[in-house]
Amino acid sequence: MIFLKESRDVALAHCTYPEVAARLAEAAPKIAVIPVGSTEAHGPHLPLNTDSLIGEAVAFRAAVALEQRGLVALQFPPIHYAVTDWAGSFSGSVSIPAATAIDLVLNTCKAARAMGFDKVVIFTAHLEPGHIASLREVVRRFGEEVGEPLIFPDTTRRALAARLTAEYQSGSCHAGQYETSLVLALRPELVRWEVAQALPAHPVPLAERIRAGARDFRECGMDQAYCGEPAAASAAEGEASLAVLSELVVEAVLAASG
Repeated sequence: MIFLKESRDVALAHCTYPEVAARLAEAAPKIAVIPVGSTEAHGPHLPLNTDSLIGEAVAFRAAVALEQRGLVALQFPPIHYAVTDWAGSFSGSVSIPAATAIDLVLNTCKAARAMGFDKVVIFTAHLEPGHIASLREVVRRFGEEVGEPLIFPDTTRRALAARLTAEYQSGSCHAGQYETSLVLALRPELVRWEVAQALPAHPVPLAERIRAGARDFRECGMDQAYCGEPAAASAAEGEASLAVLSELVVEAVLAASG
């Protein structure tokens, strides 16, 4: 656990309400960092909460870095449900309608703003096209209804994706080397490593398959809900990716606060 400024934790869920009130009374800009995850199949080797684990860790590290720069930053608990239609045929995957997902994230962001945070930033490690579209709609509606921008470092955008791994940039990265490395760095006990090592490399041109009309993982040829190369994963790669992802969040906040 990382503690800063009089041993205070940056995780909102760990704070008492008087501690939050005290932080919101500080003169420095206040930043709410909200991770949006999912509950969906990530191959036979990674947990269903993979996207939430990654998102929460990135948000936490970003909040620490922002506090170190003199801002007041709190990482909100992750939102665990999203549009996950592509994994819908795999046991344990929980998909909610886009309208529900948009309302959930939008109203959480608006609640943070009403609480007294000057800026709100969302981060997601869940890359399903319908989910990303729902978050872009949240950004649009937040700006329209609140009158100021919602910060969203969208790692599916080419400029940001270019700072991540080659597998990530290829798009063939669901539960592959990229995500398996991240979970190895965060919660290695949750990775079924013997299973991961036995999985063959399985590159899937997802963008191509989507353009051809595929509607879910199985139609993309992902019969075990993974693509990429899980066996090539390492905790060291995961740590490097976590550093880049949290840096992208910090840069987006600083740019919006500048």
